[in-house]
Amino acid sequence: MTRATETTEIISKHLPGVKKISTDLLREGAPIEPDPPVSHWKPEAVQYYEDGARIEAAFRNFIHRADAKQEEDSYEIFVCHANVIRYIVCRALQFPPEGWLRLSLNNGSITHLVIRPNGRVALRTLGDTGFMPPDKITRT
Repeated sequence: MTRATETTEIISKHLPGVKKISTDLLREGAPIEPDPPVSHWKPEAVQYYEDGARIEAAFRNFIHRADAKQEEDSYEIFVCHANVIRYIVCRALQFPPEGWLRLSLNNGSITHLVIRPNGRVALRTLGDTGFMPPDKITRT
């Protein structure tokens, strides 16, 4: 997770006092076999079982409603790779998670999910790179 760690360090310089937590749950991987299948990316089946369980655990651990007693909005910033983000977005929106590979994200992009107290989820932005100079936008 070298790039994610480097990005976290850059972001944290602009958010002094914000606590940083590192977790292997958000490590890049193969969350679930994509549907429709693709020919350009075919990990071993065992990788889906290993990575998929870990990435699903990340979703269940981090994506949820705020405590009912919470009175103000709260924000969490996750710095991780595209496969994890795409899977989490599909799960949060209650879309079939097998469709995660149909979404495309640029490196360093911003995705903004909102989870309301009643449980409704909204995707405010997916893969926004409007803050980057065009010559710095990449995709892997």
